[in-house]
Amino acid sequence: MTDSSSDEFDPTAPDQREIGREMVDDSTGLGSVMAHAYRGEIDRVGTWRQRLDESTTWAVTLMAAILTWAFSSPDNPHYILLIGVLIVTIFLGIEARRYRDYDVFRSRARVIQENLFANALDPSQGIESHDWRAELSRDYRRPTLKVSVYEALANRLRRVYLALLSVLLVAWVFRITAFAPRQDWLTTAGIARIPGIGVVAVVGVFYVVLLGVTFWPHERHAKGEFREGDPDDWKENR
Repeated sequence: MTDSSSDEFDPTAPDQREIGREMVDDSTGLGSVMAHAYRGEIDRVGTWRQRLDESTTWAVTLMAAILTWAFSSPDNPHYILLIGVLIVTIFLGIEARRYRDYDVFRSRARVIQENLFANALDPSQGIESHDWRAELSRDYRRPTLKVSVYEALANRLRRVYLALLSVLLVAWVFRITAFAPRQDWLTTAGIARIPGIGVVAVVGVFYVVLLGVTFWPHERHAKGEFREGDPDDWKENR
């Protein structure tokens, strides 16, 4: 195996492109170290994935409690649903921050999978990135977040939170219209000294911003795992 510490180390050289197969063929040395490193990265991926699920679970639980209380009596104020929107948005921010940390470890695991294990299993297909070892080394020396706050928010909105916030919006609209038929809905939408038209305008602007963040085209930096499209023939269809 070529010494990677040599001053003449070239990650694009043919022998270095076969490094995945050589690492796995060796029972000790760098191959063993990479196996332990990969297990560590997978463990951290699972830990941060669990943290993402926990924040989602809390958001759903609190949203369900708010919906139940808001419709339990006509005398309960409608703005409790808007408070629910605020709470779910806070959880969205928390989950976006956690997603950025989660992506750091997931991206490392994917680099190892794509360039080491895949190459070891089938060297004829080459590797995804010729300088993957140098990239991984730089990231271990100085870990960096690879996903922006904007991309993290857009990801979590598309996956979970746009649906949750949409449910709260529909519930609020129903609460100030059909649930209070004896009053004009704009009057019902008012909060204290804030007129209903002002509340509706703020809510409308907020959801327009959400839609913009969710669907506005942007460059993806998160490390992908699954490619969309037709499934490959991994197993025979039965």
